[in-house]
Amino acid sequence: MNVNDMIPWKRSRPVPVQREDEPPFFQLQRHFNRLFDDFLGTWGDVMPSAAGMSSFVPHVGVKESEDGYKISAELPGMDEKDIKVELQGSTLVIEGEKKAEHEEKKEGYVWTERRFGSFRRQVQIPEEVDQGKIQAEFTKGVLTVTLPRTPAAKKSKRQIEIKAA
Repeated sequence: MNVNDMIPWKRSRPVPVQREDEPPFFQLQRHFNRLFDDFLGTWGDVMPSAAGMSSFVPHVGVKESEDGYKISAELPGMDEKDIKVELQGSTLVIEGEKKAEHEEKKEGYVWTERRFGSFRRQVQIPEEVDQGKIQAEFTKGVLTVTLPRTPAAKKSKRQIEIKAA
């Protein structure tokens, strides 16, 4: 019996799908995401930080198309005012803070819950992205950042003829 078979959260983990048309960068990103998911186990989206607070780790996906890239981050329960998107050189930085407080007062007791978490995700963007036209949209808990390619990058694609020897 394999050691991983004895760990409950490993049993039902789906087998990752390898896509042939996916660029190597995205394969590497997916591999590292899986590596961290496996390491963190069932801790889910909240893990302890050095300061004793908790850090929220949103799921981030990257899609490539002819026109550019789309980066989406799942941020349930957050508002756009709690999120900051910046371009620092050739790095896109998405950061935010999630706060939740609940207080219930009834006869004989007071029940208070507080949950806090912050996150910071960085994505290196390719040179072919038109940095002046990057846009961000937040809808129903999902942040979508659109990174369009420059017109020169779109035109630089061409088919290479293969000759038989």
